[in-house]
Amino acid sequence: MLCSYKLWVQASYPPHLKLLNQNSNIPIPKTKTQFQRKSLDGRFDDIDDDADGSGLRKFALPSHVKSITSTSNPFVKHCLKLKNSSSYRHSHASALVVGTTPIREIYRYKESSQEKTEIDCLLLLENAEIPEGLDTHSCHVVRIGSMVMKKLSGVQSAESIEAIALMRFPTSFLNLTVDQNKSDSQSWFPSTHRILVLDGIQDPGNLGTLIRSAMAFQWDGIFLLPGCCDPFNEKALRASRGASFQLPIVSGSWNHLQTLKDTFNMKMLAGHPDIDGKLKKPFSLSQEFVHSVAHVPSCLVLGSEGRGLSEKSQLKCELVSIPMTGKFESLNVSVAGGIFLYMLQPKN
Repeated sequence: MLCSYKLWVQASYPPHLKLLNQNSNIPIPKTKTQFQRKSLDGRFDDIDDDADGSGLRKFALPSHVKSITSTSNPFVKHCLKLKNSSSYRHSHASALVVGTTPIREIYRYKESSQEKTEIDCLLLLENAEIPEGLDTHSCHVVRIGSMVMKKLSGVQSAESIEAIALMRFPTSFLNLTVDQNKSDSQSWFPSTHRILVLDGIQDPGNLGTLIRSAMAFQWDGIFLLPGCCDPFNEKALRASRGASFQLPIVSGSWNHLQTLKDTFNMKMLAGHPDIDGKLKKPFSLSQEFVHSVAHVPSCLVLGSEGRGLSEKSQLKCELVSIPMTGKFESLNVSVAGGIFLYMLQPKN
């Protein structure tokens, strides 16, 4: 399934509105959308969607809830919307991480980097043990039935998935089209020696795989140009194995990328097949080329599966191709990206 990466705008309200009527000067106070949640005793409680005034909706599961067995439960519906809707995910700044392994990997990384893991709720299959490595962490644990697990995980055999975590977006994720006050490019990435730039990657499996490979080869971060899939999409998270919560990810425009390039004097490289008739002859990804850029801060741009690099990327970057003796013209972007990321990985 393909998914488009759209602008995510935080909900905001003016402090007061006034009726445009000559005879009326009555202020209309700020209003808040309300959700209803059903407690264990069957009553519904109203929940303000902007309880802390941050502009982000909130949907908190009451602390006394320890078990959910119905797929009609309001909290289950909330989780399903997080899973299926990009705009809903970003309005809540939360995502579902499915599976014990990616949850554990996120925890381990956060511990090693001494960062706080923002987990709102850990959903465990009935009778399942708390996964090793997570049993020492204090978080809200809720037991769920097999039908709920099947619905949330999207896996037919619920027994194969024992844990789902509702996690807040990491502070290392930045959307420059929304966070316009984050104009200082020096704060976007802790280091900028190697940045992977994705140009219109729409397939969530490919995007997640590239993020995971960049993490494995110790690249410094990911920059998403317009047209990319949401990195917190269900399939992207599954393919990244939690790397989306570990590697800094910045979403922005070519103007933002140009600012990053100018600030750190970065070389702009782009993966492109060596096809006759192109205006620019690509460099070959040889050992000689790799050595020539080993100590140069660089961005590597990879294009979409169908259209390849955008025209702007082709004009602004030095093209680099993977030498192939076979007759195929190009490789899948996640396969080609893995080769580029390995060859150009930072040298200790």
